[in-house]
Amino acid sequence: MSEGTKQQVFQLVVAATRQLGIGKDGSLPWKLPGDMKYFKDLTGTTSDPSKKNAVIMGRTTWESIPSKFRPLKGRHNVVLSRKRQQEQPDSTPDPSGDGPVTCSSLGTAMELLAQPPLANSIEHVFVIGGGQVYKEAIQSELCAAIHLTQIDEDYDCDTFFPKIDQSRFKLWSAASPQKDKGVRYSFLCYTATNQDEPVSLPAAMASQHEEQQYLDLVADVIKNGAVRPDRTGTGTLSLFGKQMRFNLRHSFPLLTTKRVFWRGVAEELLWFISGSTNAKRLQDKGISIWDGNASRAYLDSIGLSNREEGDLGPVYGFQWRHFGAEYKGMHADYSGQGVDQLADLISRIKSNPEDRRLILSAWNPTALPDMALPPCHLMCQFYVADGELSCQMYQRSCDLGLGVPFNIASYALLTYLIAHTCGLQPGDLVHVLGDAHVYSNHVEPLKQQMKNQPRPFPVLSIPEKKEHIDSIAYEDLQLEDYKPHAKIAMQMAV
Repeated sequence: MSEGTKQQVFQLVVAATRQLGIGKDGSLPWKLPGDMKYFKDLTGTTSDPSKKNAVIMGRTTWESIPSKFRPLKGRHNVVLSRKRQQEQPDSTPDPSGDGPVTCSSLGTAMELLAQPPLANSIEHVFVIGGGQVYKEAIQSELCAAIHLTQIDEDYDCDTFFPKIDQSRFKLWSAASPQKDKGVRYSFLCYTATNQDEPVSLPAAMASQHEEQQYLDLVADVIKNGAVRPDRTGTGTLSLFGKQMRFNLRHSFPLLTTKRVFWRGVAEELLWFISGSTNAKRLQDKGISIWDGNASRAYLDSIGLSNREEGDLGPVYGFQWRHFGAEYKGMHADYSGQGVDQLADLISRIKSNPEDRRLILSAWNPTALPDMALPPCHLMCQFYVADGELSCQMYQRSCDLGLGVPFNIASYALLTYLIAHTCGLQPGDLVHVLGDAHVYSNHVEPLKQQMKNQPRPFPVLSIPEKKEHIDSIAYEDLQLEDYKPHAKIAMQMAV
């Protein structure tokens, strides 16, 4: 390959076990109709109907495809073979045909696809195997993405996919698991970190970046929301009855199109778990998110002038740990009083994971008048299946600009913590939104945020095993690879 020769970027498509096994005796050890359909859709679909995708494979992979399916229809087929002695194909490839075209190396194939007549007729290039081709391709600077079907079942394999370098490739999206004939698998997409521009991904991917659903919801509310007055006097645009879903198995949904205050998210949740109603405990940690609702002026304005400043009343943590107890102020000792919903929930998850009553509620009608702010995120239900814990949370009032990014991360973290103490893995977070609104003074900052391209979500781990949720501290949480866009300031409506 001559210096300066133009080459196509490409993406890898592979199905592999968790041990990265991909084949046995030259064939696939599994038969998964859903994965085969996804492979066909992913590599065969284009956004531009006048173009095709190209698939590159080694000779052994080509020969493993049943003859009636060769070449793979609707795609430019390129076969790599060391038997070729020449660096160029025997004839000029036909842009309208499927091939195959034979090349002696991956580099030669990339040159061929980057030159006329094929260059203008190709949308995406996919490398589809086998083992040696993957090994070379994944090390190339031209490798822009990896589409991995992760198979949870163990199979006897003699061919393996290379280990994915987590410093070069970050998880971009992950579809929820599905099953074929009892075999569980998931479609994952990793994107390279060395690309100057956002990676152009295929039209038929199984999932998009999960932050996009948040951005789409914000855009929908700004465009189509009803103009409504609100308690704070700020004014909102609002839509009712929305839902978002986040896969917690591989990454943590801390939004990246603006910086979210992770320490604030974690410390607030741990404050809830402790049962505290004292905003000063957060203030002492440099976290001011409850200051407005705990101020002397605000408490006086809602008729709680007898309440000490900083005392929020029987809010979230109190209801989680002492539901039904008489509230006597933030300094009282409530040991043994009321229902400890959180402890009971964890106990039932351990003893009866199929229970349909795995509920945690902060909505206590008799206590609402004593609260500085009635619960916005008021109830969640947990669900155990396949060794995973999932959570569905209902939020009655959803401040999309400031509150919802916090709420997503908070309930994802709660799911992680409960799963950790129960010996489970995190599954899905389903966020159900009642009144989803954008405050009028948040519209312009949110428009700025929507211009930002989502980045890979970070990864959360709890390295040290904790038996009890009350023993977990902020220092026990390890968040890695959080690289968001800059903070975008928005004023809180009180």
